Amino acid sequence: MKTVNSLSGGKTSSYIAANYPADANVFSLVRTDDKDCLFEDKKIRQIVSDKIGKEFIGTLEQDTIIYTMLDLEQFIGQEIDWISGETFDDVIKRGDKVYLPNKIQRFCTIEMKIKPIFYWWADKFNQEPVEMRIGFRANEQRRAKAMLERCIDGVEHMKGTWEKSKNGRNKWETIPYRVPTFPLINDGIYKDNIEKYWKDKNVRFAYANNCVGCFHRNTIMLKHMSNKSPKQFDWFVKQEEQNNNARFKTEITYKQIKSSFNQFQLFDDDFTDCDSGYCGL
Repeated sequence: MKTVNSLSGGKTSSYIAANYPADANVFSLVRTDDKDCLFEDKKIRQIVSDKIGKEFIGTLEQDTIIYTMLDLEQFIGQEIDWISGETFDDVIKRGDKVYLPNKIQRFCTIEMKIKPIFYWWADKFNQEPVEMRIGFRANEQRRAKAMLERCIDGVEHMKGTWEKSKNGRNKWETIPYRVPTFPLINDGIYKDNIEKYWKDKNVRFAYANNCVGCFHRNTIMLKHMSNKSPKQFDWFVKQEEQNNNARFKTEITYKQIKSSFNQFQLFDDDFTDCDSGYCGL
C-alpha cells in the first residue's frame, strides 16, 4: 500500500514530512479571488500558479504559509504536490445567495481541503486505497479515535463523482479511500518535541496556520489575527457586510471583533493551540 503525508503547512504535519518519508506529500491551498488579498511577490505568485495549475492571487491563510511549503520542499528534498479546489469566494456562493460556514456547517474544510485531496488521490493512485499519515500528536488520541470510528474495517470511504447518469445528473459512488495512521501518537510525539525539532531548521512558519478568520478561533484570538494579517481578516469582514444576514459566528460580527479590545495589548504568547482553530483532515 502506498503512503501519503497530508500536509497543512503547520509545524506538526511538516514534522511528519521530515521524519516519515512517504510515496507522496500533498498540500491543499486555500485561495481567494479578492485582489485586496494579493500575494505581493509576483515571482512567487507565478510559481504557485504553476504548481496548482490555476491562477493564484492570494490566500486567506497567512502569507507565510507559501514560504513554509516552498522551504519544506527544499528541506525534505522531495516534491510536494500542491493542489487547490475552488476559491473561498466561490465556495460560499450558491446560486444567487451566499452562505458562510460556521461551527454547525463546516463546509469550508470539506470543499477546500478534503475534496481536493480526495480527487487528487483518485487521479494519482488510480483509486487504490493508500495509507495516509495524519498529523495528530500524542495528546490528540480523541481526534484519532473519532476519525477511525468513521472507517469500515480500518478504511475510510468517501463519496465522489466522475461521470453523469443518463438523466444528466452526477453519478455518485462511495469508494474505499484511505487508511488513516497516526505516527506521532504511535511514537509519543508531543508539541514540545516538534517545537524543539524546528528550532534551528531553515523552514519559515506562519504564526498560526489555517484561515486567518477561522470561526473556530475564540474572539480574542481573532482580534489578534486581525492585527497580524489585516488584509485577510478584512476579507471575512467584507463577506458579512456584503451579506447582511450572514455570520461566521452567531454571537458577534467580524467588524465588531476588529474594533474590539483596543485597550488591550495582545502578544503571541497569550495564545495556545486551543485558541487557534483547526482543519481536521
